[in-house]
Amino acid sequence: MSETSPLIPDPDPPGTRKRVSVRGRLRNYFFTGVIVAGPLAITIYITWWCISLIDGWVKPLVPSAYLPDHYLPFSVPGLGLVIAFVALTTLGALTANLVGRSVVEFGEVLLARTPVISGLYRGLRQVFETLFSTSGTSFRTVGLVEFPVKGTWSIVFLSAPAGPDVQTALGSGHDHVGVFLPCAPNPTTGFFFYLPRAEVIELSISVDDAAKLVMSAGVIQPEDPQTRLQAMAAGLRAAQVGPTPAGAATMPARDRLDA
Repeated sequence: MSETSPLIPDPDPPGTRKRVSVRGRLRNYFFTGVIVAGPLAITIYITWWCISLIDGWVKPLVPSAYLPDHYLPFSVPGLGLVIAFVALTTLGALTANLVGRSVVEFGEVLLARTPVISGLYRGLRQVFETLFSTSGTSFRTVGLVEFPVKGTWSIVFLSAPAGPDVQTALGSGHDHVGVFLPCAPNPTTGFFFYLPRAEVIELSISVDDAAKLVMSAGVIQPEDPQTRLQAMAAGLRAAQVGPTPAGAATMPARDRLDA
């Protein structure tokens, strides 16, 4: 006698879907709505907060007679952001020529003679030049280091190589590089230390993908662009062909074309 009687139907036959209760459907709809609306709402809120912050900084510096808000019954959002962008771009263009460079150098000489402001200005300028320089390589490479104990690996961002004084103090046997170890789920905080470059395993993923990996605590893995494009192409082909009739999969290709 066989283990399964033919008179007893299979409780879960292949090809059938389990019935979902109304409560389960509502729960699925709710979480789907959260997934769709959550990132959109947070993005809009952060964008609006940044625009309002810049408007609050820039608009008081502009005479009210030159602002559209003085003539309109409502406030125009984002006007301060546009003014700041135009002003910074104009400042950069003026600094590129000889006259603007001379004015900037004269201002730096005055700041250098101020006891407290000089050190603050030099430090901030070095940070901004390092972060926003198009030719710099800081924080553009992702790596792995053994931390906090041997056998465990952590994501790090490679910074600049060690300076001459630091390299001399650490010894000339190894080429040391500065690394920043971000903390999850806030990658803006972490630890900075120097390691021999040989102990850092460089990864081919981007800094954005590494930041997502840290912020999600490993839930969001870096995606291969080629794999994603292949999946999208397969989905488009399946949508164009439509559902395959039952039994068409077993028919030869020539017979399906004749049909």
